[in-house]
Amino acid sequence: MEDHILNAIRQKLGDAIRTPFPPLVRREAEPALLQGKAQAVVGMRRAGKTFFLFQCLADRLAGGIERERLVYFNFEDERLGGLRSEELGTIIEEYYRQFPQFRNQAEVTWCLDEIQLVPGWERFVRRVLDSERAEVFVSGSSAHMLSREVATSMRGRAMEVVITPFSFREFLRGRNWLEDAPGRLASGAERSALRAHFDAYLETGGFPEARVFSVARDRVGLLQGYVDAVLFRDVAERHHISNLPALRAFVRQLLRQPAALLSVSKVYADFASRGIAVSKETLLGFLAHLEDAFLVFTLPLAGRSERQRQVNPRKLYLADHGLAQAFSPAPGLDRGRLIENVVACELRRTSRDLAYARTASGLEVDFVTTDFEGRRQLIQAAADISSPATFEREMRALTEARLEFPDAAGLLVAEAEPPHGVTAPEGIQIVPVWEWLLTR
Repeated sequence: MEDHILNAIRQKLGDAIRTPFPPLVRREAEPALLQGKAQAVVGMRRAGKTFFLFQCLADRLAGGIERERLVYFNFEDERLGGLRSEELGTIIEEYYRQFPQFRNQAEVTWCLDEIQLVPGWERFVRRVLDSERAEVFVSGSSAHMLSREVATSMRGRAMEVVITPFSFREFLRGRNWLEDAPGRLASGAERSALRAHFDAYLETGGFPEARVFSVARDRVGLLQGYVDAVLFRDVAERHHISNLPALRAFVRQLLRQPAALLSVSKVYADFASRGIAVSKETLLGFLAHLEDAFLVFTLPLAGRSERQRQVNPRKLYLADHGLAQAFSPAPGLDRGRLIENVVACELRRTSRDLAYARTASGLEVDFVTTDFEGRRQLIQAAADISSPATFEREMRALTEARLEFPDAAGLLVAEAEPPHGVTAPEGIQIVPVWEWLLTR
């Protein structure tokens, strides 16, 4: 090993055990800690994976673990250029040279950020898990570390922790609004404040950096830059895509239609009419790559057979509703679609199974969700339900769907109040969307 790399490792280890952890907004993701398995922290770029690593270390410090046993090591350092996988063990040996009392006596937590910059890192992590008393977290911003392939490359030795942009609760924490629901919601002033926070959340989205920009132009530029990084580095470079005009046009189309049924056949026909040369199979490949990079996700139609799920269109949602705001060609994006995207992201964090439903008469229910205890729920998400016609339409869809899913409770989450004097049918609950997001 070259001397300058060894010196850099020693310096970084010294910094790793002395530098205070940065202030952070607490995330709600929880690692599933199992002996002998690493934690692969994955998710879209800029969603907050590195700060989640610091949160895990800070939690252990608060639990009484010595600071010297909590190591954050970032491989994105030009001094480590040329470091080979067979030399990674030097990091472990140098650490135990400083703290020999911990070897085989106490567990050390290693947070290895951007470790994918060293080819062959997986073998090193597996060896550490097998031969040392160690808890290992790995994360990074390359396409490989963003995707679920990291768990595969670890040959079953990694558990996945997905970090998403801020939920509404996390957004409130970032604004120092400490929620004590449901007690605080009884106050009219608190409810008004909460609605104002929700308006801000809809406008800025959940990416941690986006919330600091008060000027929309700057926020839009930031979010468009995130998408460009996903498009070029996580999709085009990784999958050797040369048809960049088609990929860019496809991404723009997806980001402008959150919470909509997606027909790749229709997109293909539209592109053909506009002279964008691309095959339907290529578009399907693009969609899979974008889902793998956590930019978008799709939901199938709820059905008893896999064939039903395959032959019906899927519904499209974005990793964060702020992306739709950033790529909307004009202001005034459908607020109902933004709210539905927010609800979809929340349900995806907390559901075992998630789909949408269509009744026998053709009415659509936004979500059929099954939680990890097996409880099923039918959920409609809407903005304004103050119109009697709109309210009746939402109730009719839920009522019909409950006949087909008799074990499922019905729920309508909406921004506006229902028409005065109108009540929901038995078995269907109405909750303000901002209150539902807060009290889950």
